[in-house]
Amino acid sequence: MTAPDSDLTIDPEVLRRRAELALRTARERTHTLTTCVDEPDLTAQHSPLMSPLVWDLAHIGNQEEQWLLRAVGGRDALRPEIDSIYDAFEHPRAERPSLPLLAPAEARGYVHEVRGRVLDILERIELRGAPLVDAGFAFGMIAQHEQQHDETMLITHQLRRGPAALTAPPPPDTADGAALPEEVLIPGGPFTMGTSTEPWALDNERPAHHRLVPAFHIDTTPVTNGAYERFIADGGYGERRWWTAEGWAYIQEHGLAAPLFWRREGGQWLRRRFGVTEPVPPQEPVVHVSWYEADAYARWAGRRLPTEEEWEKAARHDPDSGRSRRYPWGDADPAPDRANLGQRHLRPAPAGSYPKGASPLGVRQLIGDVWEWTSSDFLPYPGFRAFPYREYSQVFFGPAHKVLRGGSFAVDEVVCRGTFRNWDLPVRRQIFSGFRTARDAS
Repeated sequence: MTAPDSDLTIDPEVLRRRAELALRTARERTHTLTTCVDEPDLTAQHSPLMSPLVWDLAHIGNQEEQWLLRAVGGRDALRPEIDSIYDAFEHPRAERPSLPLLAPAEARGYVHEVRGRVLDILERIELRGAPLVDAGFAFGMIAQHEQQHDETMLITHQLRRGPAALTAPPPPDTADGAALPEEVLIPGGPFTMGTSTEPWALDNERPAHHRLVPAFHIDTTPVTNGAYERFIADGGYGERRWWTAEGWAYIQEHGLAAPLFWRREGGQWLRRRFGVTEPVPPQEPVVHVSWYEADAYARWAGRRLPTEEEWEKAARHDPDSGRSRRYPWGDADPAPDRANLGQRHLRPAPAGSYPKGASPLGVRQLIGDVWEWTSSDFLPYPGFRAFPYREYSQVFFGPAHKVLRGGSFAVDEVVCRGTFRNWDLPVRRQIFSGFRTARDAS
């Protein structure tokens, strides 16, 4: 048995170096996020929606120990007594501060010891012959897991009150949004959705299968702050007709009138971004909006959210060859001139940026900048098989969760590809979520 549809043709040494780089890159980011604040900020719970940063840190090490030291390496457990404490399904986030968590210094020592042993295993193990190690899958899975928690910790930093602890340069000014068409026509027809060949793709991205998608139009860029301000100014939050029943009840109950972290002051909209208060930049994609807000805006604009298959077709389908690419620009890995990823800039780039990252039909910023809500529920693909554990995807399938696509500025490239699927509850606003809209071609 092998990991589902793994590509076993890649040179083992190339895989070994790729896995090592992915693990080291994730750890460097974890280090940045957990050393830029003092111990009280590491142990505090900055929102009941999030864990203390120190919980995420030790959880990263515990998952690495369980999967790479024990399951892959066959080593004895280092700290079996903490498995329950760092079980995300056993303890909801609101409860985690009351657990006997490892102190920051102890957590750092633990993850350091685990990593040293993991790198030793990686140097010696043959990356084929068993489901978890075929094509280095388990090492890629753990690198992705750590980067996902790095994104979660970055969300915690955004929720944290106090002076700025993180800095980054602004994105490069490559936007030509004013000269772009507002929307792009995606021709109807079949395309290949999902993957059966990406070696580190997770179970919910598999298998590749054909979808027949009617022609549709999709926004060239994500919806901007300036466009969203017009929705607010037109009374969008006060008009029941734009909202689903659940969305209307939610914004009424919580008194929502703008994206999270926005406030009106002196006749202008301001936002708080990683400890800095600044005017809302009109040309940036809107971020920190829930699915309910995205859906209401789309209705107000006379449009709708794209389905998940529409989003992926816009991002991956090459109409000339008929094949599906790994990314909008092709099969090459992301680069700084193609997408805003990896926490390089701590903000979305202006709409129209990254022309080298455009899809074959000219859709921009489908990868990076903001996660994009779709209209679709999170459901399994035909032929889905849970691997290596059902709690990663299978327990979340159903109408409660909506699919997001494309990644954000907070996402590392190892966790971001044209097939990658994110999901969350439609009320979520603390995540780095935005959207673009679509309409039927007819």
